[in-house]
Amino acid sequence: MTQTYDSVDVTVSKSETPSPEQIDVWTRENLFIPVDEATPDVYPRLWNISAGFMFTEVIRPTEPASPEYFSIPMDYDSLELAGAVGRWNVLWESAQFRRRFFDEQELPGALGKIADVGDVNAVILPRTRTRYYEYSPLLHMLPRRTLERFGLPLLRGGQWPYLASFADVDRHLPADFETRLSRAWASQVWPHLISGSPLNAFSGQDPIRLLAHNLDFWIPAATTVIQEILGDFPQVDKGVVAGPVTLIDGSLLEGAVTGNPRMGGDVWRGEVDAAEALAWTVEEADGTGRLTGIIDAVRSNRVADDFSSRWSYAREDFERKLYRKRDKVKVRFVELTDTIPVQGPESEVVGNLVTNDFMALLDERQRQIVVLLSSGVTKQQEIAERLGYANHAPISKRLTQIRKLALEHFADI
Repeated sequence: MTQTYDSVDVTVSKSETPSPEQIDVWTRENLFIPVDEATPDVYPRLWNISAGFMFTEVIRPTEPASPEYFSIPMDYDSLELAGAVGRWNVLWESAQFRRRFFDEQELPGALGKIADVGDVNAVILPRTRTRYYEYSPLLHMLPRRTLERFGLPLLRGGQWPYLASFADVDRHLPADFETRLSRAWASQVWPHLISGSPLNAFSGQDPIRLLAHNLDFWIPAATTVIQEILGDFPQVDKGVVAGPVTLIDGSLLEGAVTGNPRMGGDVWRGEVDAAEALAWTVEEADGTGRLTGIIDAVRSNRVADDFSSRWSYAREDFERKLYRKRDKVKVRFVELTDTIPVQGPESEVVGNLVTNDFMALLDERQRQIVVLLSSGVTKQQEIAERLGYANHAPISKRLTQIRKLALEHFADI
C-alpha cells in the first residue's frame, strides 16, 4: 500500500519495518481530518462503541452515581492495561458497578487500585500533558471555524468513553492546547451566558468570563448530556431478560438489574447536532453547577472593573443603573411660587420639591432652609438674615449637605 502525506513516501512492504517518519505520517493521517472532509454535515463528531462487542449483558444501577474522571499513566506498549481500560470504560451503563465484571487479577496497576476503592463510577483516561482526553467531549462540540480561529487542529471524531489510542496525542497537539481550547470553548458558549454583549467587553477577571473558560466546570454537564443521548439508543438483543443481579455468593446486588447492552453510534454528527449538544450542556450546567444562580449573583454585584474598555450593552446597562439617578436628579434651589410651604416632615409637596420621607432626613435648620426656599426666599444672605446668622456661610454649608442628602434619597426612588 502506498500513501503520501506532506511529500513523504510511506510505501511499506509486508516484510519491511516502517520508519519513524512513516509511522508519524500514518499517525497524523488517522488523527486529523483533511480540511475538505470537515464539512458542516459531518463535522464535528463524537461517537460511542457498544458494550455488546465485549459483553453479553450489563448491570444497570437504579440510581447511577455521577461519573468521576481518573487520569492514569498509560504505557502504550502495555496491551494488558490498554485492554483492561477499554473494557472497563465501555461498561459506562454499569456506572459504579462496573468493577464487578472483573476478577482482581484482570485489573493491573492503577486501574486495580481504583477498583479497590469500591463502587465508584470511574471513567479512566490516559494521563497526558495536554489533557486532551479529559476535555475531548468539549473539543468535539466545536465547529471547524472556531477550531481554526483559535489555532486548534481538526481531529477526527472523538470517542466517548475513552477506549484506546494508537498514538501519543501530546506529540501532535500544540503545547498550549488546553489554553487554546479554553478560549475556543468560552467563545462558543458565551452567547448562551450573556446575550448582546461580546466576551471581550468584559475584563479577564470578570467571574462569568472566568467560568466560561473553566473547562473542568463544563465537563460534568457535557458527560451527563452524552449519557442521556446514549440512554435513548436501542438495546442489542442478547436475549437478556431484565432481572436482579446475583453475586457469586448467591446474594443479590442491591440497587441494580441486569439487561442487554445498548447499541453504539454517533452521539452527535455535524454542526447542527453539536450545537444542540452544546446548548443542552449549558442547560445541564444549570443543574449541576447552578449556573443561573451564579450568573444572577454576578450580575447583581458587578463592579466597574468587571468590564473592559470596549462598549457593550451590559456595560451600558451597568452604568445606567449606577449613574442614572444622578443624571435624572439635579438638586437645585429655585423659587417655587405656586407651591404650598412645607411646614414639617408630615407635609407633602408632590412633583415640585420633595417628599415626606426626604424631609424627615433633615434636621430642624435644614428644614427651615427648604421651607424658605419653597416660599420664595432664594438668596442665601436673605435666608441667613431670616434665620439669625451674621453671614451666609452657614447657609452655604447646609445647602451642600441638603444636596448630598437629596441625591442619596432620590437615587433610591
